[in-house]
Amino acid sequence: MTERRMMLELQVNGEKRAVSVRAADTLLDVLREELGLTGAKPGCLTGDCGACTVQVNGIPLKSCVMLAVEAAGSSVKTIEGLNNRRLQEEFIRQAAFQCGYCTPGFLMNIDALQSACPNADAQVIREWVESNLCRCMGYLEIEAAIRSVMTGTAGNHRE
Repeated sequence: MTERRMMLELQVNGEKRAVSVRAADTLLDVLREELGLTGAKPGCLTGDCGACTVQVNGIPLKSCVMLAVEAAGSSVKTIEGLNNRRLQEEFIRQAAFQCGYCTPGFLMNIDALQSACPNADAQVIREWVESNLCRCMGYLEIEAAIRSVMTGTAGNHRE
């Protein structure tokens, strides 16, 4: 018996792409297996951890619980297409990661926050960070890196 597949067109990291998908394929499946973009990570596969976060039409979404067909015609940005050097460099400077597995999801989420609410205060930042889990470390360094970027002090030396 042959699997039924359909063609799906979407824009990924600024490039038009056409892929053959099954009805049950998640966006995470298609990104990783069909397009070879492995930056979005399979963590919980239930939408709880945020390791698979990508932006769909500028909105951060968990790609493990979104069917690929729901993204038809959309613009999808993955960590491979992220062009937010300040945020990435500040995560490194503040040592805001340990194993790094969750980092792409955090970066995609906070990049979207910067666009949606460039003057976000500490409470808003915390609310956005709550949708991503880090199992290795606390969130102090992560929040410090985000605050530095959001306040324009990124790159200053730690006290």
